[in-house]
Amino acid sequence: QVQLVESGGGLVQPGGSLRLSCGAPENIFRTYRMGWYRQPPGKQRDVVALITSASSTSYADSVKGRFTISRDNAKNTVYLQMNSLKPEDTAVYYCNAYHPYNPSPYWGQGTQVTVSS
Repeated sequence: QVQLVESGGGLVQPGGSLRLSCGAPENIFRTYRMGWYRQPPGKQRDVVALITSASSTSYADSVKGRFTISRDNAKNTVYLQMNSLKPEDTAVYYCNAYHPYNPSPYWGQGTQVTVSS
């Protein structure tokens, strides 16, 4: 069973920063598109940022200019650097691995991010 292991969530004040990390097995990391999704309380899960195996990135409009997704191929790890955090960024953040040939994408267990004073 493929495991995506997340870390880095926590409580931060508005305007603060956090960095999330997600480790994946090498065979997954090298060929899958990696991404971060989030699910606020009582709402659906939505995409935050995506990065392909070629390091092409895309972002939700709500986080552009504040969040940066990156990958370290030597560590099989994808990161989400979150700056200028707002209370509306509060959510459970999930790491995702997707490949068009695999109908069942892989998910991490989720990590809570709370932005509050």
